[in-house]
Amino acid sequence: MSIPQAFIETVTLADGREITIETGKLAKQADGSVVVKCGGTMLLATVVANKEANPGVDFLPLTVDYREKFYAGGRIPGNFFRREAKPSDDEVLTMRLVDRVLRPLFPEDFHAEVQVMISLISYDKEVMPEALAGLAASAAIAITDIPFDGPMSEARVVRIDGQLSVNPSYENLLKADIDIMVGATKDSIVMVEGEMKEITEQEMLEAINFAHVEIKKQIEAQERLAAKVGKAFPKREYSHEEHDEEIREKVWKECYDKVYEVARTPSNKEERGDKFKAIREEFLAQYAENEEELARVTPFVKVYYHDVEKEAMRQMILEDNIRLDGRDPQTIRPIWSEIDYLPGAHGSAIFTRGETQSLTAVTLGSVKDANMIDSVITQHDERFFLHYNFPPFSTGEARPLRGTSRREVGHGNLAQRALTAVIPAENPYTIRIVSDILESNGSSSMATVCAGTLALMDAGVQITKPVSGIAMGLITDKKSGKWTVLSDILGDEDHLGDMDFKVTGTADGITACQMDIKIQGLSMDIMEKALMQAKDGRLHILNKITETISTPRADVKPHAPKMVVMEIPKDFIGAVIGPGGKIIQQLQKDTETVIAIEEMGEIGRIEISGTDREKINAAIARINEITFVPVIGEVYKGKVVKVMDFGAFVAIAKGTEGLLHISEIEWARLDKVPYAEGDEVEVKFMGYDDRKKMKLSRKVLLPRPPRPERPEGQGRPDGQRRPDGQRRPEGQKPQAEKPAEDQTPSTEA
Repeated sequence: MSIPQAFIETVTLADGREITIETGKLAKQADGSVVVKCGGTMLLATVVANKEANPGVDFLPLTVDYREKFYAGGRIPGNFFRREAKPSDDEVLTMRLVDRVLRPLFPEDFHAEVQVMISLISYDKEVMPEALAGLAASAAIAITDIPFDGPMSEARVVRIDGQLSVNPSYENLLKADIDIMVGATKDSIVMVEGEMKEITEQEMLEAINFAHVEIKKQIEAQERLAAKVGKAFPKREYSHEEHDEEIREKVWKECYDKVYEVARTPSNKEERGDKFKAIREEFLAQYAENEEELARVTPFVKVYYHDVEKEAMRQMILEDNIRLDGRDPQTIRPIWSEIDYLPGAHGSAIFTRGETQSLTAVTLGSVKDANMIDSVITQHDERFFLHYNFPPFSTGEARPLRGTSRREVGHGNLAQRALTAVIPAENPYTIRIVSDILESNGSSSMATVCAGTLALMDAGVQITKPVSGIAMGLITDKKSGKWTVLSDILGDEDHLGDMDFKVTGTADGITACQMDIKIQGLSMDIMEKALMQAKDGRLHILNKITETISTPRADVKPHAPKMVVMEIPKDFIGAVIGPGGKIIQQLQKDTETVIAIEEMGEIGRIEISGTDREKINAAIARINEITFVPVIGEVYKGKVVKVMDFGAFVAIAKGTEGLLHISEIEWARLDKVPYAEGDEVEVKFMGYDDRKKMKLSRKVLLPRPPRPERPEGQGRPDGQRRPDGQRRPEGQKPQAEKPAEDQTPSTEA
């Protein structure tokens, strides 16, 4: 059997690299399958959509799954079973990035189950795979007859030394001050997410525009591929919804004005929800006597009544400039906050904005507490991480708890990115932040950012600047062309609006963002307006935060671990650890500290943590004893350990002693060593002798006595001057003087 003929299209990136999209060779029983390749990185994406919707389903049951195969990078999984297990947080985040762009592009009335599966099957460290995942998913759908308003694609844009580039390597990613993922169709931006190092709004818009140019190239390649394959058109026919126009008209006629009146009367979430529900129940009551008719119309009424609520709220905002809780579009809800709420935590805060509340705690740990990241792409220890929890009681619901949701992973990651920029590089701690959402009515992830800032400052973490966050919304009307940007949106405004745009930052710039757009054709003017309005709201919230605490505490709390970092030569690591860890374990036990050693190049980095600074200092002293290396020319305070006729042996550190020769004690000649064992003496380390023994001196630390003056006419000291007055060369011995000839005694008679 011959190898099937594949269809291939190529995309050339701005830097000259090529992306190929291939179909027709792998996974041919799926509705659509493609292999996307850039360098040595390859993704296989497949899509399957059922022909019909399941009974009672009135939404799109779309599943996007992304998995990294460890064989892609030539690695075996490090877990107990040695096989890929549940998806990592990074894989979940990639799933969300793709899902958020794909989902709005399916028709609203298409309810058949759709499953998109993306696998990393080869990895090249020069190409990050998540940047290609959106392209792969869209291309797999684009070549099928599945109803879809795409294609779309995604691009990861970074800025390094002022230059924007697309789809970077992992190494370059670490150097960037802008890192954003942008998802878009040919005409519209659909999704933006990323982190930045305090950039301006204009710099962010520039990066988004740069990404869109690259995305358009990828979309055109998908269109060419779909044309080659030839089965993308016409799209399959479907009928997943039934409608009753008579019921629709009746619901609008009898309910719209009532809903509008409730919407424009300021109320809280629970009260408003009860009033909306009462209007719907009142409408259904007219069918109560006929149970069969009631059962028939109820599903229709629920759908049409939702549309009435949505339109009433939108028109109220556009026409009356009033929101559900009575605010105008720019006003931020009332805020209150408190720190040091939890006595047992190392730092804690409550942040409440309107009906959204986060209780956040900070825990400080050592390098041993770091979050170990083990993936195909990277293996490293994460020293700062944030976990976000969204319990059902926060929205007044009772529902099953089924582990950490994708939403919780995504919201936690956004808050972590927002705060990462202000964690100092020299921070010695592993920092874990946990945000428990206690109430939710709009933008709990931004409440987490604000509470996280407060809790970090309460914990004494020396963040560079406070960070705040705000969620922006958008209401548009295609018929009239009117639009309004909303600051600090409610949950209903998120659900019924056209945009959810979260922006975080310091007073000096943006640190993270996340945007989802639910309509086609959003202009850059609207996006710029949203960013500038978000800046005003962000600064307002920042002022409220700093009223509670403006700068970090000077030190960590008494019960929090104190951390000291020291460095030793790499050769001493084994001596500190000891055989089988005996020495370091005993040291930790004796000083009640936690000691972690990490080899970094030619040095050993030691972290010592504990709650008692005196015991930490004791641990430092013990380590210094083990790793002591005397420095020539340095002065040490030593102890006499042995006295001999020719000098004294002085210990300048535990296990390190040298000879203080009797001639090096005083400038004057001594007949006896003037010390006893145990005496303390200050000495200078002079180096080593020919036998590698330490030489110590005390007399060089004493003032040298002046030389005695010679009496008038006294001969020169031997070895200083020759008879002719010249200095004798060094080392030359004086010669015996011969008597003059005329002074020689005569032997004649």
